[in-house]
Amino acid sequence: MKEMIVIGSSAGGIEALKSLLPLLPVDYPAAVAIVQHISADSPQILAHFFRQICQMEVKEAEDKEKIRKGVIYLAPSGYHLMISEEKYFCLTVEEPVKFARPSVDVLFETAALAYKESLVGVILTGANDDGAQGLLAVKHNGGSTLVQDPKTAQFGTMPDAALKVAQPDFIFSIEEIGTYLVRMNQEAGAQL
Repeated sequence: MKEMIVIGSSAGGIEALKSLLPLLPVDYPAAVAIVQHISADSPQILAHFFRQICQMEVKEAEDKEKIRKGVIYLAPSGYHLMISEEKYFCLTVEEPVKFARPSVDVLFETAALAYKESLVGVILTGANDDGAQGLLAVKHNGGSTLVQDPKTAQFGTMPDAALKVAQPDFIFSIEEIGTYLVRMNQEAGAQL
């Protein structure tokens, strides 16, 4: 059973997430943490928007917050979102990574250490290479790795970089990613 899904996206990501996140059911048995590159002057706009269209609870992650399954957490603009080994969120204002804060790599690398094989890393559309090293960390720690097919991405740079660096387990369209994430935990639950 997967406990945590981490998703990274940049340019074109709002549209991709708009197609993906509503597919996850209200009783989804994992937590979802997302880094979507947005400007630092856009506080809580994403959380408000996704609350309107998602079945799951949606909120901005808070510093020292205990992670709960069934919740979609969004990285606040201007902060790196990290996960402690005790499975709490940590927000930091350390230097940007690949010109981004929040950074996909930072979230994925810390989640990989906390969740190991019970983690799924997903890279979506974007115009930079943030996330490639983080996805590799997910893979090296036993987690599952998915990348949006660059041919279906609005901006293929981010998925292309992840393909080259991490050699992910699966390359899917947005719809296929959603189907996989839902089925993955349904099948695991049926085997218990």
